[in-house]
Parts: sequence; C-alpha cells; structure tokens
Amino acid sequence: MTLRAICSSLLLSASLALCALPAAPQSATSPANTVAPDLASREKALNDLFAQIWEDHLGHSPEFASIIGDKRWNDQLTDYSVAAYNDQLARGRAYIDKLGAIDTTGMTDQEILSEDLMVRNLVEQQEESQFKPWEMPVNQFAGLQLSLPQLVPRLSFTSEKDYDDYVARLKKVPTAFQQITDNMLTGIDDQRAPPKYLLEKVLVQVNALLAQKPEDSPFALPLKKFPASISATDQTQIHDAVIAAITRQVYPAYQRFAKFLQAVYIPAGRNDPGVWSLPDGDAYYAFRVKQSTTTDLTPAQIHQIGLDQVAQDEAAELVIAKKLGYPDVAALRAAVAANPKLHPTSEAQLLDLYRADLNQMLPKLPDLFTRLPKAPLVVEAIPAYMAKDQAPAYYEQGTPDGSRPGTVFVNTYDFEHRSLAEVESIAYHEGLPGHHLQISIAQELTGLPDFRKYLHYTAYTEGWGLYAEQLGKDIGFYQDPYSDFGRLEADEFRAIRLVVDTGVHADHWTRQQMVDYFHAHSGLDDATINAEVDRYIAWPAQALGYKIGELKILELRARAQQALGPEFDLRAFDDQVVDSGALPLDVLDARITAWIASQKPQR
Repeated sequence: MTLRAICSSLLLSASLALCALPAAPQSATSPANTVAPDLASREKALNDLFAQIWEDHLGHSPEFASIIGDKRWNDQLTDYSVAAYNDQLARGRAYIDKLGAIDTTGMTDQEILSEDLMVRNLVEQQEESQFKPWEMPVNQFAGLQLSLPQLVPRLSFTSEKDYDDYVARLKKVPTAFQQITDNMLTGIDDQRAPPKYLLEKVLVQVNALLAQKPEDSPFALPLKKFPASISATDQTQIHDAVIAAITRQVYPAYQRFAKFLQAVYIPAGRNDPGVWSLPDGDAYYAFRVKQSTTTDLTPAQIHQIGLDQVAQDEAAELVIAKKLGYPDVAALRAAVAANPKLHPTSEAQLLDLYRADLNQMLPKLPDLFTRLPKAPLVVEAIPAYMAKDQAPAYYEQGTPDGSRPGTVFVNTYDFEHRSLAEVESIAYHEGLPGHHLQISIAQELTGLPDFRKYLHYTAYTEGWGLYAEQLGKDIGFYQDPYSDFGRLEADEFRAIRLVVDTGVHADHWTRQQMVDYFHAHSGLDDATINAEVDRYIAWPAQALGYKIGELKILELRARAQQALGPEFDLRAFDDQVVDSGALPLDVLDARITAWIASQKPQR
C-alpha cells in the first residue's frame, strides 16, 4: 500500500487523529511484552526528532534560515534540482515512519498536537508531489526572479563575513536559474506551464530589474550602509566584489533567463487561464482547495458561499449608501471614485495614513488581548520593480530578535487612483491586530518546537487577518462612514474571491468574466482588479482561505458567546485563537470546543 493510501485519511479527516502507520516488525528474539520506554524518554525522542527535522529544513532552505537570523548557510542558495526535490520527499517519508514509531500516550496536548501537525505537513508534501510543483516554479507573483531581490533587504550585514557570504551566494545565482530553467523545460514536455500572458509579465519584471545599473539594483542594497567596524579600505574591496558578482554572475543569469522566457517558455504557455486546462487539473485544484482552506468544502460549495457573502455585504453597504444620501451602492462607489479627497495626493500621504491607523489601534490592543507582541512594526512602500502586479499591501515578518522589524509593505504604484477608504481595514489586516500580531506572538511562544512558530495555513493566517478587520469594528473604529464602507468593500472583496477563483479554475470562466464580476460587485480600481485577477489565475485556491478562515473564526466566537453567555470574554477567546500559532481549521475548531467546555461553570 502506498504512503498516500495509508495517510490520506489524515488530510481528509476533520479529527486530530494521527495517520495510522504500519508498525515496525517485531524482532523474532524480542519478547512480545517488551516494556515501552518511559514517558520522559519518549518525550525526549519526539522533541529530538522535531529538532532534527527543523535542522534539516533550515539546511535545505538556506534563504529561509537567513531570513529568521540563522547565518550558518548564508553563502548558500536552495538546490532547485529534481534530484534535491526527490531527496526531500525520501527524507520526509523516513521522518513519517520515525514519528509513527513514537508512542505519545501520556504526553501533553501540545506535544501530541505538534506531532499531528508535523505528520500532517509531511504527508501533504507527499500528496503534492504527484502534481509536480517544481515544473511550474515561476509566475508574476512568485519565483526566483522575485525571491532573490526580495531576500536582500531581509538579510543582516554586521561583519565582513556577512559580505563574503553574500558574494558567495550571488555567485550561485546562475546555477539556481539553470536548475529552474531545466525544471521549466520538463514542465513544457509534461504540458505543465502557466498562461502565456502571465509569463509576459514575468519577462517585464526581469527586464525592469536589468534596466537598473548594477549599483542601483536591489542586489547592491547592502553597500548603501556599512557597519562601523569595517574599515574604509575593506569597504572598497567589498563594494568591488559585490558589484563584480552582480555584473558577472547575477545580471548574465537574468539576461539568459529573459531570453529563455521570450524564445521558449512564453510560446509554450497555456492559452486558458484556469488550472483545469492542465493534465489532472481538476484533481490538482481539488488538492489546492483542501490545502488552502483545510476543509472538505468542494469548489461548488465555496462558490455558493461566495455568492451569499457578496449579497450580505452589499445589503450592509446599501444601508451606508442611503445614510450618506445615495440611492444605491453603485452611486456611492461612483462618488468615492470621483472624490479627489478619497484618493492619495502622494506616495508619502498614503504611507502616513497606514501609519496613523496602526498608531490608533496600538493603545486599544489590551482591550482585545492579554498577550501582546514585542516585535516592532514599520510601514514601507513595495519596491517599484514589482509593485505593478502586487496587491494593495502585504506583510513580511521580522526576525525573532527584533533586529529586523515586521513590515507592512504598501503599494504606491498608481497611487492617485487608489482609494483611501480601504486603508484602515488593510492596516488592521496586515499589521495590528492582524498578521503582525498573530505571527509575532507565534514566534515569541515558548515551550513549543521551533517549527510550530513558523507554520502557515492560509485559512488560519489570512482568516485571522480578515477577522482582525472586524475587530477594528468591534473596538469602535471606522467612525468615518466612507472608511466603514471601505471595510465592507474589503470584506466583499474577499467574498468575490470565492466566486471568481472557483469560477476560473472549476467552472471554466474566462479572465474577462472574472474582471466583469469584480466591476459589477466592487468599486476597486482597475489596477487592483487586474493584479488580483491575475493573482488568482497564477495561484489557484490561495485566495479561498481568507473568507473561509474568517467565517470559521466568527462561527467559533458565536458558539463561545452562545455557550458562555455573560461569562464570555473576548480577550480570552482571541488569546485562545492565537496562543498555539497557526493551525488547520479543523484543529482550531477542536481546540476552541475544548476551551469552551473548560470555561463553563462547574455545577
């Protein structure tokens, strides 16, 4: 029996049960009644295995290790070869066997949960492999062409060795591009390639970076400021070495990749936007839906949820429209679009408004949580070379030691056409009490294995972000009716995602149908609509997690309020949701259900 057959129930079940792995054969010389190791020994074995798996992950993901402040592999890049991918799968299967051999009887709830989450993650990697994700490693939202320059500002440069490692890493860029190019060629043979028009956007990104002088590129960023401990002479040598690596290794690799895109890969791209047009595309989408939502909902069910949520939000928007003197929502949307006071006059104004909304939330956080993050938070503009195809804003976590703060990156491209009405809700979503609070608290948790601090489940993480927008309403913000309208528009935006994502990938919608649905049900500007539609096409099912996750958290809160009545404490509930890091929704449901039971008065 295959590992997938043995373990598929783990992914399909809504319980916390671990995958039932085959027991190791008993030695003929071993007595049948051998005494199991004591609890302390089993706990040590489990935690040692967690540490081994985490160390394995860091060593084979050197960029991630650098981002979280572990510099041991700072001179390395990820091995993107098929051989490395297959080796990772083999190691994963071995780890599943080792985890299955450890008896968790008598261990704490968190230890058992950690094993469950680790096995679940490893099994999902095996499940995903059948869809050959390595054959489509590039689109306009993700890929080596973006991850390399995005990595640079997240690195720490405090010594000469940091610069030496950086030069060594830059010299490995040609190998990395060759590996993903080889994988993309295999994808062409297997008829697995993204849509042509998205690949044309990738070419634009690559050429935009190449249009910069090496010393002005993101790769030269570490040369802008040196530590005081490095002498002027050494600074000159480091400068020359970095510029030489950019000129001789990095840029030529990008230039070869641009030629490959134009001559080979773009012509091989798909014509249809939906992932259904791939071989086994329907099965792949079903996997991605389960992976993104951590539920058993079908695309058809999610599509209907989206339609229902759009109608609900538009009913609430109509109330605001009439209060403001408009006959309908369309008229209010038109007025917002035409009102210059509701659009930024500069990039700086847009950034400052995000900062102001985050600053007003900060003193209110103790009314929502008893545990608050220690990590600092800043607001910056999305780099110009990638802004055109990005969302209105996104969050990047900082380092655990606080040396690099968490950052809300704001899209200032075409700023004059962006709506200020949406700023407040996005600030709460991306920053506080959204991603920055949840992710920082996860990183600051003690007593958990390291991998738990960096888990990401889209439905949980993004569901929390959308729930954070609602918390702003709960705490008394959105006093400006236009901002409150923006909050509802943002919520409807996530509901629209359920409709158009399933529409294009399951129901064979065209891209124009997606755009038309957005225009019919939102006041979003063309730049945002186009970037978002193309994001869903490039990243099947990822956008489903937001609304599905928020609805689950709100369902659990309503359940707790109903069960506990006047004893319900919003701070205690919010703490309970975030106190174990990111979780699959079925696991979160089980934990909140147990917490509700523990809070009921004993009679």
